[in-house]
Amino acid sequence: MSTPTIATATLGNAGPEVGVQGLGCMGMSFAYGPTDADEARATLDRALDLGVTLYDTADMYGFGENETFLSPFFRAHRDEVTIATKFAIVMDREDPAKRGVRNDPPYIRESAENSLRRLGVDVIDLYYMHRRDPGVPIEETVGAMAELVKEGKVRHLGLSEVTGPELRAAHAVHPIAAVQSEWSVFSRDVERTAVPAAQELGVAFVPYSPLGRGFLTGSFADASAELTSDDFRRMQPRYNGANAVANAALLEPLRAIAAAHGATPGQIALAWVHQQAEVWQDLTVIPIPGTRRRSRVEENTAASRIRLSAEELATLDGIAEKVAGTRYPDMSFTSAGRE
Repeated sequence: MSTPTIATATLGNAGPEVGVQGLGCMGMSFAYGPTDADEARATLDRALDLGVTLYDTADMYGFGENETFLSPFFRAHRDEVTIATKFAIVMDREDPAKRGVRNDPPYIRESAENSLRRLGVDVIDLYYMHRRDPGVPIEETVGAMAELVKEGKVRHLGLSEVTGPELRAAHAVHPIAAVQSEWSVFSRDVERTAVPAAQELGVAFVPYSPLGRGFLTGSFADASAELTSDDFRRMQPRYNGANAVANAALLEPLRAIAAAHGATPGQIALAWVHQQAEVWQDLTVIPIPGTRRRSRVEENTAASRIRLSAEELATLDGIAEKVAGTRYPDMSFTSAGRE
């Protein structure tokens, strides 16, 4: 019997056709503790077998090491995959917890050249501004990104963690194919302005962390107690201490609906995200759950075929308002800080 593959959708009004679920690749070599490189590589291959064609990375993941890790896979399957990477977050090797943001044109060009070199390709399919520096007009940033398109170094442009007004201003300079922000049954602040703007403009929405960084799957209940010291989830308020205890109690509806469908809680969480494409009519939604295990990518892609009833969607809709703790210690680093 052949392996069922996922459906496809178009990124933006004129973007590439991709599988309706992508793959977040950050954890394959960065942020989530020790990894098995061989299993991670096998996961990339298995995802492609299942119809996953959008692969997401960024230049700041391991100071570029993630792009380098993915390069052999991308080069071997160049005509089959859509490569998405990002610029803007500046890290300090001496202090990995330190973060900065740069959106200035010279830095954008330098970052794109470095990513192309590490990826080992001639063109980036989807190039995102990873975070917004309010000190630089977004028109200036997108104008510099558009120059890379003209030069053939980038095919399509994306933005991450922007507000609706910022998306509209950017789209007026150059078509934006996709907006990437956190969106899940736990995180819905993007519905204030970003989602409506994407719907209006025909921009695809690419939810990252649709599984709450694994918390919604039940794979851990308290990051500080269960995860390794180098796992950055230990620094995220909602997954630690009293917040984690309160939030774990919110997972019961996921478990109940999962049991009714013969599915896992993670699959139900992903199905909710996929069905936002119908809730927000004419909006393309391509979630990018991250994993480095073949069994998980099989489980995740199967979720794209689960249909939740209106009653089940309504039950899950009530969770986000009860979540304790913020997504990051400093929310000014996100679009929510500018809403």
